[in-house]
Amino acid sequence: MKTVNIAYGESRLEVKVPDYSEVILPNYPVPFDNPYREIRKSILNPVNSVNLKDLVDENDKVAISICDVTRPMPSQVVLSAILDELDHINKSNIEIIIATGTHRATTRTEIETMLGSKITNNYSVLNHDCFDKDKLTYCGKTSTDVPIWLNKTWVNSTFKITVGCVEPHFFAGFSGGPKMVAPGLAGKETIYALHNAERIGDEHSSWGLIRGNVIQDSIREIVLKTGVDFSIDVTTDFENKITSVCSGNLFDVHKVQVEKAKSISMQEVSNKFDLVITTNSGYPLDLNLYQTIKGISAAFKILKDDGVILCASECRDGFPDHGKYKDLLKNGTSAQSILDSILYSDKVIQDQWQVQIQAQILLKSKVYLYSDYLNDQDVLTAGFNPVHDMNTTIEGIVDELGEKPYICVLPEGPQTIPFIN
Repeated sequence: MKTVNIAYGESRLEVKVPDYSEVILPNYPVPFDNPYREIRKSILNPVNSVNLKDLVDENDKVAISICDVTRPMPSQVVLSAILDELDHINKSNIEIIIATGTHRATTRTEIETMLGSKITNNYSVLNHDCFDKDKLTYCGKTSTDVPIWLNKTWVNSTFKITVGCVEPHFFAGFSGGPKMVAPGLAGKETIYALHNAERIGDEHSSWGLIRGNVIQDSIREIVLKTGVDFSIDVTTDFENKITSVCSGNLFDVHKVQVEKAKSISMQEVSNKFDLVITTNSGYPLDLNLYQTIKGISAAFKILKDDGVILCASECRDGFPDHGKYKDLLKNGTSAQSILDSILYSDKVIQDQWQVQIQAQILLKSKVYLYSDYLNDQDVLTAGFNPVHDMNTTIEGIVDELGEKPYICVLPEGPQTIPFIN
């Protein structure tokens, strides 16, 4: 047996697996020793863009879209470099908008932790609210009839900046870039259209795919129609330290960072596995069960039919209690009936996209979940099998699978996207 440290909450878990088990980790570059300096260098040398300071007039109303608490984004240092570059702008002319999508509002304590007191005490920081139509502006439709409702403060600004973290995403291909506008700053009608059952079920709506991804195509069209003036995207390591940064034109920046994220996260394997042990890459990604479906989905990519997934995810925020995720899980007596309730409905319900992917996985695999915050009934409600001890469970699964099953461990969960070419 060998010991593998896997991400869990703000620490690690030690799990023991057979010596022959394959362990797949991201190819993280060495992080910057001075991230502020590298970010500033990037801002001063933008891709396909004029320098930020030269672009922004002193009378501009500047809006900056940033990640919410569920993303491993070192926003404080990136914002510090941006705001220093905008020192010719009155602070009251700058709005920092947390791109929550349909997620809950980031709390004041979380905002202070994310951004630090210097920023929170001197600049306006607001949560986007996709459900409040008074705070949204209608911007037309996409060519595929997606209604475009965006944050009113964002739309009314005269200079728009996105700040994102590029990592693989389980149905949009990659995060960052365009996603900082939609779904990040979009209204619920836009988000529901982007995440309907047809789009989520499309074969190209998957990890690591940009070209031909119907969701990414619509998101990009929204950005083209409504505009972004400057973009900064980073990649990070398992400690959320910045490993690369690129600034300038949104689409060019995202293209550069997607290639870097691919080289870090996309790992080729030669076969599928009977058992995949995974995580949701620790806090903040494993904040709740809703987000944890990403780590489970990453494991499912290389799982044999009727294989087993064992996931460790802290879920300190529960299901969570906000949204419709938990309610949708109770919408049927089996994974198939839950999936049917989504596929054959004439309306889109908040969070159904996560449940759709989850149900599809449960139809072809058995999932075990270890969490210090979810009780056994919570885990069973999700269709998973509760775990009280990781190592005992691993031993039991290995014995049940028979002689020398194929086993894979993804210590960083969805930060590693294995694939079979």
